[in-house]
Amino acid sequence: MAEDKTLRDVAVGQSATVRRLVGEGAVKRRIMDMGITKGTEVLVRKVAPLGDPIEVTVRGFELSLRKDEAENVLVA
Repeated sequence: MAEDKTLRDVAVGQSATVRRLVGEGAVKRRIMDMGITKGTEVLVRKVAPLGDPIEVTVRGFELSLRKDEAENVLVA
């Protein structure tokens, strides 16, 4: 399989579809509770000047994710 692309790799203004979540325990649960689940479309709106956090739009809501959280979201 090709190199896995994470939400952290998506450029500002681009959207991607969630393929799966790879985190464990509380981190994975937190991401799922925000509405980021398999098949969901995610739009990267902004990235802070130092790269952390990342602002995304999911299901009509604007959310902020830390870089380490975004690395747990594999996208297509």
